[in-house]
Amino acid sequence: MIPVAEALERVLALALPLPAEPVPLARAVGRVLAEPAVATRSQPPFAASAMDGWAVTEGAVAGDSLKIAGQSRAGERFSGKVNPGEAVRIFTGAPVPEGTARVVMQENAEADEDLVTLREVSQGRNIRPEGSDFAAGFRIEAPCRLKPADLALLAAMNVARPMVARRPVVALIATGDELVMPGEVPGPDQITASNVVALAAMAEAEGAEVRILPIARDNEAALEHVIGLAADADLIVTIGGASVGDHDLVGKVAADMGLARSFYKIAMRPGKPLMAGRLGESTLLGLPGNPVSSIVCAILFMLPLLRAMQGLPDPAPRLHRARLAGDTPENGPRAHYMRARLTAGGPLPLIEPFDNQDSGALRLLSGADALLLRPPHDPARKAGEEVEYLPL
Repeated sequence: MIPVAEALERVLALALPLPAEPVPLARAVGRVLAEPAVATRSQPPFAASAMDGWAVTEGAVAGDSLKIAGQSRAGERFSGKVNPGEAVRIFTGAPVPEGTARVVMQENAEADEDLVTLREVSQGRNIRPEGSDFAAGFRIEAPCRLKPADLALLAAMNVARPMVARRPVVALIATGDELVMPGEVPGPDQITASNVVALAAMAEAEGAEVRILPIARDNEAALEHVIGLAADADLIVTIGGASVGDHDLVGKVAADMGLARSFYKIAMRPGKPLMAGRLGESTLLGLPGNPVSSIVCAILFMLPLLRAMQGLPDPAPRLHRARLAGDTPENGPRAHYMRARLTAGGPLPLIEPFDNQDSGALRLLSGADALLLRPPHDPARKAGEEVEYLPL
């Protein structure tokens, strides 16, 4: 068995960078920017009014009655020059006319048909200078995952089709005679394949395109056939069948198909029987079949691998710190990722692991909001001591 950190290092070494592709902004949210995006114009592209009001010259003061020379609105500017003694009706976002120096709020002026009288002229100019948000040539550097606000920024930069990393294609293969898909009627000795739907959701949230393949039954021919269906995937994830029982065939079948195995078994719980390697043009990740083991291993290894494939830096899970809500006994020789609950507790939250850590107990995983990390051979800890955890 190898340590978790070494296993993650070996998994990330299997990540092959994905090519970049242009996509419309409407489909770019959540995608990873692969090349810098460069603004083709400044924002705003002209000096613009920050509010509705009156554009006046530098010398205008409270009490002045000014001739109304026209108006400037968004999309149609006042084309002339404003002279002393004149004012232009202006609206938010409209270009500031030549010759004016500030915008008087409409609440601070009173207009009739031909004249506007200024009741108050504030110190502020109420003008957004040209390029005050960003100038032409401004760049969004790559790589970064695009958020909705980033799409608005790209649109303002007039970048309609940013270059993003291609979505990694993930093929998920549940294995075992005991499984049926959700919605099917299980036989008396069968259970529903629960892991695959969680893993699919996790991978899609990380930017992947997911294909759920047919369940591979516990014979070599069936397993070889289903793995063969995934030959064009960037990442093949098998679920179950990676241990050492008589019906755990993933390792043997994958080896017969040409798997260059990177490692097998890691010093962690839940999730010891984890396997990874290269199979043709794909990376293969063999997850354990127990539901909690499978999902925890996906958090620690599948998601970082998908981030690395898309070119994101620092793809490893980020540990947070908390204080123990109660005493915990010493840990054994494997890193233990314990399902736990967080509560507010001052500068650091309090964390309390569940008593039941059975790797088949999905209900407890659903109710957890953290995985408390107990390093190998971690001594007994007292309530209040600082520990590390992964948020869920």
